[in-house]
Amino acid sequence: MSARPPLPPFTRETAIQKIRLAEDAWNTRDPARVVLAYSPDTRWRNRVEFPVGREQAQALLERKWSRELDYRLIKELWAFDSHRIAVRFVYEWHDDAGQWYRSHGNENWAFDDDGLMVRRHASINDQPIAEAERKFHWPLGRRPDEYPGLSELGL
Repeated sequence: MSARPPLPPFTRETAIQKIRLAEDAWNTRDPARVVLAYSPDTRWRNRVEFPVGREQAQALLERKWSRELDYRLIKELWAFDSHRIAVRFVYEWHDDAGQWYRSHGNENWAFDDDGLMVRRHASINDQPIAEAERKFHWPLGRRPDEYPGLSELGL
């Protein structure tokens, strides 16, 4: 197992770097890639699911991205300490019927000394929106550096 910089203890700068790396990975919608940032025995709380380990986390992400189409995510720092980061996030997606949603949430993350996430607790609420209300319009994949963050978008 290799380290996943930036490593704890976090500073404001390294917490923001860690968050952006997570956002970038999740925007790939590649479950096999995403789970490499988590410890082999990671524990999650995600809505009503409680996966344990990378395999279960990957299965959750596979189900997620088969339902949440054209997914685009922005994460923002809420708080941090030496081995923990609290994040607020918003993502937009649509279902197979074409209904768009804006999902708002908060995550609490805990890391081991190698920078792997050992705990992820997420609370998420879905808001149906009209396609014209969308705010995330970059091409699928990584959010461009010049694209505004949540605060700048008024979210």
